[in-house]
Amino acid sequence: MKEEIDFIIDSTKESMNAAIAHLEKKLLNIRAGKASPSMLGGVMVEYYGTPTPLNQVGNITTPDARTITIQPFEKSLIPEIEKGIQAANLGFNPMNNGESVIINVPPLTEERRKELAKQAKSEAEDSKVGVRNDRKNANTEIKKLEKEGLSEDMAKNTELDIQELTDTFIKKIDDMLSVKEKEIMTV
Repeated sequence: MKEEIDFIIDSTKESMNAAIAHLEKKLLNIRAGKASPSMLGGVMVEYYGTPTPLNQVGNITTPDARTITIQPFEKSLIPEIEKGIQAANLGFNPMNNGESVIINVPPLTEERRKELAKQAKSEAEDSKVGVRNDRKNANTEIKKLEKEGLSEDMAKNTELDIQELTDTFIKKIDDMLSVKEKEIMTV
């Protein structure tokens, strides 16, 4: 029984870590004022008929806090890169100088900041739901083990361990959210 309990706790912790990792990725894509290559993370470019992530068809750099530059590996891709950026609907207006694509990142308006903070909050809430679902699944497994002969004390202690894990991960999510909101709202 001990091995089963350890397995339940380990797999629950793993699932909750996955929720945190997913949230980190999502929060990276929410821009917070200054230019960053991760802002273009979801941009796809038509490359010989295949949608390809932007970072696989060119180098993305940020020469300063308000500019993103994309240096394509092939100059013929410049129009496709511009199309991909506009299709991603990020609120950017790409320009090209014949060599590369340049994006001037406009400063965020107060309204846009609030929208982004709301988006971050929504992503955090989704992660919390994931963590709570992991807790529910673990508790279901514990109930099954209890029917198979696990002592009531052991079951209660394991449920308390799972609840502690859940609280820890929910706190991590809240901390990540408050850092991101502060980043977004800082002018």
